Amino acid sequence: MAKVHKIINDPENIVDEVLDGLVAISRGLLARDPGSRVIRRTEIDEGKVGLVVGGGSGHEPMYGAFVGPGLAAASVSGDIFAAPAPPHVQEAVEAADSGAGVLLVYGNYAGDVMNFDMGAEDAADDSDIETKTVLVRDDVATPDIDGRRGIGGAFYVVKAAGAACAKGLSLDEAAAATERVQFNTRTIGVAVKAGTLPDTGKLTFELGDDEIEIGLGVHGEMGVERSKMMSADELAKNMVDRVADDLPFEKGDRVAVLMNNLGATTQMEMLIVYRKVAELLEERGLKIERTDIGAHFTSQEMAGFSLTMLKLDDEIAELLAAPCNSVPYTQAQL
Repeated sequence: MAKVHKIINDPENIVDEVLDGLVAISRGLLARDPGSRVIRRTEIDEGKVGLVVGGGSGHEPMYGAFVGPGLAAASVSGDIFAAPAPPHVQEAVEAADSGAGVLLVYGNYAGDVMNFDMGAEDAADDSDIETKTVLVRDDVATPDIDGRRGIGGAFYVVKAAGAACAKGLSLDEAAAATERVQFNTRTIGVAVKAGTLPDTGKLTFELGDDEIEIGLGVHGEMGVERSKMMSADELAKNMVDRVADDLPFEKGDRVAVLMNNLGATTQMEMLIVYRKVAELLEERGLKIERTDIGAHFTSQEMAGFSLTMLKLDDEIAELLAAPCNSVPYTQAQL
């Protein structure tokens, strides 16, 4: 395989320079202290629950960039594909707190769970800040629901969590509303080409030129099916069946659908697949009320995408429709 060239400086400085870039492009919306792994809003909502999101770097814009009104009050980033350190989590919690407690939202990975728990405990001990946690665990490739990874569906969970906090809900109420969104979210990923780690140049997984893998994780974790390349329509049916049958989604359900680009998939491919996804969901009697297509949770230059379905009710739809403003994603009231 030909060497993949990335436009970077010193690999040791990748995360810091990415965070500096976010602050620079935010035009005063965001701030970062020198050497910190925490991005915070320059103005937080006083007296409301603060939202902290975070995880390993390398998945931009998730999680670090989803900071702003209607979204997170602060984010915390780890090294490439690695959990944030506990002191940085504590710093983010303290930056987000305005007296009503802090809601933590992040993916269900062992390192993240351990480090966020430690950081939250330190914030409680040192600053008397109460926290609640919602783990994103939407990946249907893992049979055990409690052990599922957090992948593309994090976009909807973070969006809803930010809206719940901005609405002025209590910490318990915001956590409960966010968990309802998380519980009703299902995702499956697919890839036809691996990404490479920017600091080492190594492939995140091995895949033949004529192969496709369904159900792999955003760090290259093994999927549930590897086969010869298939057509867009065949792939759409495979993925819809896995996602829709898992909750399950039933005739008459209202749904939001997310097609998340993992990094190197063209808009042409995404639209071709989505056209079939929409047709299949209509055949199942599902009502698509919202569709999002974009690169929200990437894995470097991995060629592939994830398909997320979220079962809607009036409360969840209201949270998704609420306004927000951040570097990668801005939405007026829908």
